[in-house]
Amino acid sequence: MADTEVYGDFRDAVNMTAAELRSWLDSDESKSVGQKRTAGSESVGHDSGRKIVRILGTKKADLTEADERHMRKVVGYVHRHTAQRPSGDVADSPWRHSLMNWGHDPLKK
Repeated sequence: MADTEVYGDFRDAVNMTAAELRSWLDSDESKSVGQKRTAGSESVGHDSGRKIVRILGTKKADLTEADERHMRKVVGYVHRHTAQRPSGDVADSPWRHSLMNWGHDPLKK
């Protein structure tokens, strides 16, 4: 079972539903951003998004230590990158698309 504080921080950072994130991950925009481990491979953020979808569909009591580690990673990524918001319209920016791969849409209220 995940630590309650980590779980809460994760739920605050991830503001997309599993369905929204799953749909986003299927888009060309999602697949076009992020750091890739090797040429032609899936980006780190896209892989993270798939893990987030799985975590969102898992009961809190059934989360593993690996899930908790990933939740901490997601929270750190979202906090760091939201602090680096570029100026201007970010609606169709790589910055926003990358955050969305990590389950956070900075334009979502």
